[in-house]
Amino acid sequence: MRILIAEDNALLREGLVLLLADEGHEICATVDNGTDLLPALLEHRPDAAVVDVRLPPSFRDEGLRAVVEARRQIPELPVLVLSQYVERAYAGELLAQSASGVGYLLKDRVGNTEEFLEALDRIAAGGTAMDPEVISQLMIRRAGDDPLSTLTQREREVLALMAEGQSNPVIAKSLFIAESSVNKHIGSIFTKLDLPTSASGHRRVLAVLTYLRA
Repeated sequence: MRILIAEDNALLREGLVLLLADEGHEICATVDNGTDLLPALLEHRPDAAVVDVRLPPSFRDEGLRAVVEARRQIPELPVLVLSQYVERAYAGELLAQSASGVGYLLKDRVGNTEEFLEALDRIAAGGTAMDPEVISQLMIRRAGDDPLSTLTQREREVLALMAEGQSNPVIAKSLFIAESSVNKHIGSIFTKLDLPTSASGHRRVLAVLTYLRA
């Protein structure tokens, strides 16, 4: 996999380079500031990008803004965003474009390299990898505008875990229910959200996108 890394902390950036190279990935480019990020993404068109939200020169949201613009020009570009904080405005805009191939992890919640690599593989395959805290902060909504109001509490719990990128067996284990029950809940979610059967291969992503846009 060809990967672009955008991280201003030299130690972390080089650590990511070594980790990913050891896993057999090719690092096609590294950048340490927001100004160079968008041109690098458009030039190299990586298979996936690992991007810090806050980059020089202002250390605000340069990384996330560059990613939002890059995905406008390169639809479905897989991006794994790493941050100390949840930047709600641009995170919401990023997810409004498409939930496919998007990950947003808080740095202090990436507990080990296995979790990080798992998330990277997931977004590169078109899935999602959302930190629970990111989901929580993006889920502030007015009840009257909630498209998920028809879902039961259990269905919402299942959908939240789907948004994190969890598989059905992991969801079943997390909620202490049978995998067959998870399948039934997901089927009910698809029906209640009126997701087209013609998009059966993508309904999981569409469900997550509805959840994150809501």
